[in-house]
Amino acid sequence: MSFENAIYQWQQGERRLRAAPPERGLLLERVTETLLAELRRRLGGRFSAEELVELYGRSTAWCLQVAMKVAPDDPWAWDSAIVVDAAFGRYLREATDYACGRREVKA
Repeated sequence: MSFENAIYQWQQGERRLRAAPPERGLLLERVTETLLAELRRRLGGRFSAEELVELYGRSTAWCLQVAMKVAPDDPWAWDSAIVVDAAFGRYLREATDYACGRREVKA
């Protein structure tokens, strides 16, 4: 998966999360934050945008299990197009080579 494709999906996930109905927003936010914490655990503090894209491209199946654990009775809160993509989008901001909304390419 290309960086451009991944970031587009992640931005859409963040947009969908912001647009969620208020009665669902809190739980979607909780699932997203739990996934974000798991991303931090998996990738650590220092990572590149490429490493994040690689993790996303390999598999996000583990995310469903995390979401199900956080919201076992609310399958709508497991929507990967919202919670997974938003979590990856938020974590991208912490990449060593990402700043001001774009990836820094070093020569």
